[in-house]
Amino acid sequence: MSNPSPALPDRTFARRLQEVRERWIEVLLRACAFSAVAGLVLIVVFVFREAWPILSDPEVQKESSLAGFFATPLWQPVGDVPKYGLLPLLSGTLKVVVIAMVFAVPISVLAAVYSAEFAPARMREVLKPAIEMLAGIPSVVLGFFGLMVLASWLQAVTHSPMRLNAVTAGIALGLGIIPTVFTVAEDALRAVPKAYREASLGLGASPWQTAWHVSLPAASAGVAAGVLLGLARAVGETMIVLMASGNAAIHSADPFDSVRTLSASIAAELAEVVVGSPHYATLFFLGALLFTVTFIINVLAGLFVERLRKRLAGA
Repeated sequence: MSNPSPALPDRTFARRLQEVRERWIEVLLRACAFSAVAGLVLIVVFVFREAWPILSDPEVQKESSLAGFFATPLWQPVGDVPKYGLLPLLSGTLKVVVIAMVFAVPISVLAAVYSAEFAPARMREVLKPAIEMLAGIPSVVLGFFGLMVLASWLQAVTHSPMRLNAVTAGIALGLGIIPTVFTVAEDALRAVPKAYREASLGLGASPWQTAWHVSLPAASAGVAAGVLLGLARAVGETMIVLMASGNAAIHSADPFDSVRTLSASIAAELAEVVVGSPHYATLFFLGALLFTVTFIINVLAGLFVERLRKRLAGA
């Protein structure tokens, strides 16, 4: 009888060692995935815990309460009689976000259509990275640009009484949204099957008609996802609006009035409040409100895109 090959135990040991290595790699990857979720959960728990006294602590409710948030149009947290009115902050946030979306969405979508449908290959290789580079510019730089350059130019053009206002902040914020919307929309347009375009052109449609009536509707789910992602970023942006909005909590419909947003209020005031005070709990309530609004936008975006995708697929 022949002796067993000495290479067989070596191969068995190597195979077992590879299995153990792969098992540990799988455990490490799973731990990384769950650590990201755990970090998000801990942040949410911390923010809502610090905001909870608004609903539970009678001492805090004497100065700050849910009913009082909408009973006064003033935001004056410092004074003998503090006033925590959310209406100026909500209206300021709404004005800046609407202006930013009106400015950024048409530019982003039309630029994506040009890049995906009309631009030569060499032009696309330059255009897309150039626009996406805006995403790498820190928001504080965009805020500084809005403060020093954009505000003066807009005041000279519009003759507005306030140099820093919702229009200035909205346009500066729109510059930060453009890369997000453009990238997602352009990828969605590039993913449209080439046969769709060829069929449209074969039926006699012009390239513009093909892009507008064939490619853009086919990519509408991706374009909508990009727009909603841009909206979520606009709602939570801080530094741009903190530097370019004027930071005056004025409740009005005039876009040329200075405004203060929810995120800017947190950034400007949180470092100076007394821990555990009504002002402290109110600022964390603003953070919880921002988180809730952003979460709802993301959930609705997912549902809307999925429904639109099923409709386009004929489901």
